Amino acid sequence: MPETLRLREQVKRLAREIGRLAPRPVQFMEVCGTHSHAVGRFGLRQLLPETVTLLSGPGCPVCVTPPGEIDWAVELADRDDTIVTTFGDMMRVPGSRESLADLRARGAQVQVVYSPMQALEIAQASPDKQVVFIAVGFETTAPAVAVTVRTAAEQGLENLSILCSHKLIPPAMRALLAGGEVRLDGFLCPGHVSTVIGLAPYEQIARDYRIPCVVAGFEAHDIMKGLCALTRQVAQGRADVENEYPRAVRPEGNPAARAAVEEVFEVADASWRGLGLLPASGLRLREKYAQFDAVQRFRLQPREAREHPLCHCGEVLRGVTRPAECAAFGTACTPERPLGPCMVSSEGACAAAYKYDRGGR
Repeated sequence: MPETLRLREQVKRLAREIGRLAPRPVQFMEVCGTHSHAVGRFGLRQLLPETVTLLSGPGCPVCVTPPGEIDWAVELADRDDTIVTTFGDMMRVPGSRESLADLRARGAQVQVVYSPMQALEIAQASPDKQVVFIAVGFETTAPAVAVTVRTAAEQGLENLSILCSHKLIPPAMRALLAGGEVRLDGFLCPGHVSTVIGLAPYEQIARDYRIPCVVAGFEAHDIMKGLCALTRQVAQGRADVENEYPRAVRPEGNPAARAAVEEVFEVADASWRGLGLLPASGLRLREKYAQFDAVQRFRLQPREAREHPLCHCGEVLRGVTRPAECAAFGTACTPERPLGPCMVSSEGACAAAYKYDRGGR
């Protein structure tokens, strides 16, 4: 049997097994934007039994970046002496008034990069400019930013800084459970993040809240294996951490990547779109590297930031509202005319629903 056909049959078998195991209606949440898009792309919601609901959570780093930090990025881009560098997903995210794309259309120096080291190279090549990298991401991207900052320090590079918006996934999972807005029976844990942090952070969540946590990969059979493992735990009354992505995730994670992050960053309170200020849920530069902090270098001040009144991205990130339940979804808010980041980002739940499942479950 060809491999592709074999995997399709495996996915169908897993869907049937999930239906057989589900003891009652259950709700699982994936906390990874890549999972959200993979679920839509492979049509997995349509394969799941009616007793299983899969919600999207705060797994899109661009989406959880609060509007005030977007406004800071726009403020920096509006300076004549500054080059702002960013991942592509950030370009069209609306701030209170404008996006980085709006500024670039008016001639601002905003460049899309594919790694933070490219920002360092731009700073080396542009000594007469201040170069700022918009450091958005979870535990997956923080090691690369840490290495970039360390390299800049070793080189004595004085015209590079970062606007640090790094967030940590486990505290957000805890906040969702503590908030109690949505009943959750299990978490489909992010594969990419788990390659760095390993399994230990989920073990404490599973123990404290009696909720199953399963790490999964991103192919259709990976995700269905993860959902099957979650359903089996619910049926058996267990709340354990399981790794269904062993080809990429080790129990201990990546100690070298974590060491790089711990050298450059320290854990700090952080603001999340939809979740508010969460204790110990983000990263900031340690004092040793504080000269690379764009907030300090440019003396950025907090300002009142507002979101579009029709945008319900915060509720979508908490699983309270599904994308299609938003009145603006697909009408006032589309990928071409987004009201918020969930419709912009390649990891956003609204973008996934619009592309793959506008009228589905």
